[in-house]
Amino acid sequence: MKLAYHGATSMKSGLPTDVAASARAGFRALEVWAAKVDDYLVGHSKAELRSLFTDNSIEPVTINSIEFIAFRGDEYRQIQARCRELCQIAEIIGCPTVVVVPSPTPDRNMPWEKVVQEYVTVLRDLSNIAQSFEIRLAFEFLGFGWCTVRTPRAAYEIIQKADRDNVGLTLDACHFYGGGGLLNEIDALDPATIYAFHLDDMEDVAKEAITDSRRLLPGLGVVPLSDICARLKGIGYDGLCSIELFRPEYWEWDPCELAVKAREAAFSVLSPFFEVE
Repeated sequence: MKLAYHGATSMKSGLPTDVAASARAGFRALEVWAAKVDDYLVGHSKAELRSLFTDNSIEPVTINSIEFIAFRGDEYRQIQARCRELCQIAEIIGCPTVVVVPSPTPDRNMPWEKVVQEYVTVLRDLSNIAQSFEIRLAFEFLGFGWCTVRTPRAAYEIIQKADRDNVGLTLDACHFYGGGGLLNEIDALDPATIYAFHLDDMEDVAKEAITDSRRLLPGLGVVPLSDICARLKGIGYDGLCSIELFRPEYWEWDPCELAVKAREAAFSVLSPFFEVE
């Protein structure tokens, strides 16, 4: 299993710091926070961006993310433009995947079939844009109560109906827990369609109170990480795993120390099930 650091774990650090901290902690890959790429490119070229990764022997494995891709009306043109922009950057730096995120529910009375139809239409359109750059799109369900797509089963149904070779799934442990996903939903997934696994943990709070800021280092919370890993192992998944922690407390830590602790925590959770790079 390829283990990556995630730029949201150290949100206050710039991209060069994320790359350097990842390398020093022993990571070989980084899930790149898109806003940090934007900031970096204000004063640097795309060639310098590519060199930032190659010079530090860090592989950019995904760019995260294009948010709220559906039910956008006239604003959808901005989603298309952002997809084109990030896919072009991904192609230049050798990053295979861009993450796309579902939207809030526009109408709680909307039939599920209409939700599926909207996402199938949007994902097919964005996949055409991404395909022109030979980039994949990873659709990441969110466990929050306001989101339209909250579970692996729901996301997988949409991905199957979109039926595009470059559209797959990101499975986030905290979103799986918060959205009420069932372990047997993982059993039904095709591992080839899982483009990334986000490893994180959560405080012991009511699921209605879950926010990104409640995340914890893997192994310190209540998410059934061993059960999730066992199910992923059972279906033959052995792909990318990145450590995505949005906890503001961690953003105040020394970035190198945080990267080391994140890697140690990840190894503790993953090593019973996977051989981790």
